[in-house]
Amino acid sequence: MLRGFALCGILLANIKPIANVNADAVLATGGEDGLAWLGLFVDQRFFPIFSLLFGLGFSLLLEKEEERAARPRVVLARRLLVLLAIGLVHMFVFWRGDILTIYAVVGLVVLLPSTWLPRWAVAGLAGVLLAVPLVLGSNGVVLVPGLFLLGSALTRYGVTARMERATWGPAVLGTGFAALAVPAVWLQVRLGEEAGGAVFSTVFAVAGLLVAGAYVCGVLLLLRTPLRPVLQTVFAPLGRMALTNYLGATVIVLVISRIPGWQPESWSSVTVVLVAAGVLGAQRVVSGWWLRRYRFGPMEWLWRWATWLRRPPLARGRDSLAS
Repeated sequence: MLRGFALCGILLANIKPIANVNADAVLATGGEDGLAWLGLFVDQRFFPIFSLLFGLGFSLLLEKEEERAARPRVVLARRLLVLLAIGLVHMFVFWRGDILTIYAVVGLVVLLPSTWLPRWAVAGLAGVLLAVPLVLGSNGVVLVPGLFLLGSALTRYGVTARMERATWGPAVLGTGFAALAVPAVWLQVRLGEEAGGAVFSTVFAVAGLLVAGAYVCGVLLLLRTPLRPVLQTVFAPLGRMALTNYLGATVIVLVISRIPGWQPESWSSVTVVLVAAGVLGAQRVVSGWWLRRYRFGPMEWLWRWATWLRRPPLARGRDSLAS
């Protein structure tokens, strides 16, 4: 469900860059068209969630593979190599802003070797890899290694296993994140992108991490309320087919941006939201329909096949590989 939630925000942030894939420069957020709110609530706010979940899921998969595979790290390495191949195709054929390639490379270089380290070392290294870019005034993908390791550490310390039962933890953390995010976002606005430089980059990144943390804790708290079935119904199918939907959204947005008479560089905030809502709404309907009939999304199924070198049953009602 959290993965589906993050996927929605990532698409909202990526629509204009995807639509302007052939432009000389990626359009800056902000300006007179009202897109400045993206910099407050969307940009740099959702990729930390997705990255954290990637590291979290990686360690969960390792735990399962250690129980059923003689060489679990070989399986995980093959899984990352397949993701790298998918990402390279996505990058060079469709959109240069692809994140899958970065995820795969960081996974191979940082995440996989970290599985030989004790969990305290992984947690400490995560802190270093998050702190150093912030001190140096960097943001964006340079934070991915630290977020991967943070997610891995959360799994290895058992936080993931307790997540379903947690209430006070997310409440306290969420309050702290939100309290710190308010001045960070205010400072981001005060500095403005015109200021540029390391200071703005650091503030932008810190604000993004804090808002992302508040989002995650807020969603976890909502899952403890009667809204849980609604949230699961809306976001879980998108998250279960995240790879398929991520790749599919690129194709859909590219097709929409080529409609005669449309000028993506002039899309307003309303247009961006409408395009995102249309794409996500269509994907939610298709994902729900597909998962009622099949166990995995099409790309997820191919990814599993290449990972384990045997074809997993796709249609429901047949024996399947353990999830």
